[in-house]
Amino acid sequence: MNWAEANAGWSWNPAADIQQIWAFPFMVNAFRAGTVVAVLAAVIGWYMVLRKQSFAGHTLSVISFPGAACATLLGVSAGLGYFAFCVGGALVIAAIPRSGQGGRSQESALTGTVQAFLLACGFLFVALYKGFLGGVNALLFGSFLGITTTQVITLAVVAALALGILALIGRPLLFASIDGDVAAARRVPVRALSVVFLVLLGAATAEASQITGTLLVFALLVMPAAAAQQITARPALSLVAAVLIAVLVTWCALVTAYYSPYPIGFYVTTFAFGVYALARTGRALAAIRPDVSEEPANTPVGHAPLGGTP
Repeated sequence: MNWAEANAGWSWNPAADIQQIWAFPFMVNAFRAGTVVAVLAAVIGWYMVLRKQSFAGHTLSVISFPGAACATLLGVSAGLGYFAFCVGGALVIAAIPRSGQGGRSQESALTGTVQAFLLACGFLFVALYKGFLGGVNALLFGSFLGITTTQVITLAVVAALALGILALIGRPLLFASIDGDVAAARRVPVRALSVVFLVLLGAATAEASQITGTLLVFALLVMPAAAAQQITARPALSLVAAVLIAVLVTWCALVTAYYSPYPIGFYVTTFAFGVYALARTGRALAAIRPDVSEEPANTPVGHAPLGGTP
């Protein structure tokens, strides 16, 4: 049985469908890599949304495209280009102080400038490439085909290092993210934490780009985290919810893309948006629902409260 025969469509037997999908080593690797990427993107993305640095995350996702294009032009691994450009871009963004309103304006201006310049460089690298670059769509919109065991191991090692570092700085980073001025007054190294976090964000973006594509990696970074923060305000529960949402979205996208001619990045974005829309709608409905536990403000005339005297 070849992939074309197995890819004919759903059998409406979930157990048989999963068994069929996992009969191919590249799909097993895709699920492994997707799970690793989803966990890292959800955790880093949760802090990114909390710190209001979504624009920086979007810029790093755009930067991953010229990184992969440059690596292809030089004849080296695209993954190397992803990490080199994303981490390098993160260091450039981190060079601008973020404290105060003026610092944030400077960061936004520099971030936009870096994004526009490197995106143009990406298209230049594609134009300079003399061979057949049939993987442009895969670079932009993602692909689960061709993921090797070596790539899975590399992604797992990078994710383990990033999550280990984040575990060490998690508490002070949370403090600095909620109230940077108070954290600085308490001698928390706010500036150093910001630089380390941006580097971790660059590494997470480089990882996720290899699954979702460079244009849609932002969806996996921001939407599960944003949905989780709509569901609950408790940091620990919200973080766990973000991870669960990201993993579920990635798995559903992999299964759907397997039976579809469309890229996986589209399904990751669509499913993640659906979860966020549901979470946002539920939050809005909960806000307008009357509190039935409240007692009437006024007692009708001629009626005494229970147990009272008329």
